[in-house]
Amino acid sequence: MKIRISIIFLLIISMLLVSCGQQKIENAVDWPVKDFTATTQENKSIGLKDLKGKIWIADFIFTSCADVCPPMTANMANLQKKVKDEGLNNVEFVSFSVDPAVDTPEILTRYAQQFQADFTNWTFLTGYNQEFIESFARENFKTIVKKPEEGSQVIHQTFVYLVSPDGKIKKSYDLYKNVPYDEMIHDIKALQ
Repeated sequence: MKIRISIIFLLIISMLLVSCGQQKIENAVDWPVKDFTATTQENKSIGLKDLKGKIWIADFIFTSCADVCPPMTANMANLQKKVKDEGLNNVEFVSFSVDPAVDTPEILTRYAQQFQADFTNWTFLTGYNQEFIESFARENFKTIVKKPEEGSQVIHQTFVYLVSPDGKIKKSYDLYKNVPYDEMIHDIKALQ
């Protein structure tokens, strides 16, 4: 009887120790990202297969944005630096252009350089059509992207998305104001 109680006690303690060591992402979702093909700022082809096995942070921006994109991109650059400072490897940053007819690889490169983007793990994407990015954002990231018939400003939200190594969106965060950097770093660590 004492042996049985000791074994049960050891099993309970073991389970508690294992669960204490694992970090969890609060309010996580599990939305799979469908395959895509795009062109990087270096004019190279990229798709979902190139990101498999990596944690990635994705946002939606465009270079002629008059309001939210510059602070979003500055905040993404700040997040990239914080991730490096934490020694978190295997994290990629991906910025999808929501105005691909305007945002060529060369224009994206110039835009990214304004924010000291480190291209070793931050890729800016274009090379698809407007209809694709609008449906891709809606169906995969559950977000709005819409280019009106008139004007140059594309309607989009200011979220950034955490994607797991198996290509599933786990969480979104505001990348415009009051960016929750500590929460994001915690959640990235939970996926490592």
